[in-house]
Amino acid sequence: MYQERIVLTEKDILEKEFKIDTRGYRPQEVDKFLDTIIRDYGEFGRIIRECEQDKKEIIEENIKLKQEIRTLRTKLDVLKDSTGNETSSADVLRRLSNLEKIIYGKE
Repeated sequence: MYQERIVLTEKDILEKEFKIDTRGYRPQEVDKFLDTIIRDYGEFGRIIRECEQDKKEIIEENIKLKQEIRTLRTKLDVLKDSTGNETSSADVLRRLSNLEKIIYGKE
């Protein structure tokens, strides 16, 4: 998913060989390679922040859904009459529909 955003692999970095001229490595070649590494590290940082934000949103949504399930279970228990018999399926569906309208707004 994020592979198109990352230029170098670990193997690319490990196996990188710079050409040597009379004074050593060519500074421009080394600088260009280091610039690519720096860009990748920046991209990794952005990816990590995006994933953390997505994770936070998913956790918050999960908590809300669990609370909604608890609320609906409680309301379903209330629908049972005092003798312990459950109300008819049609009655439950009607009341559930009304609850959905309350929760999600009237549509």
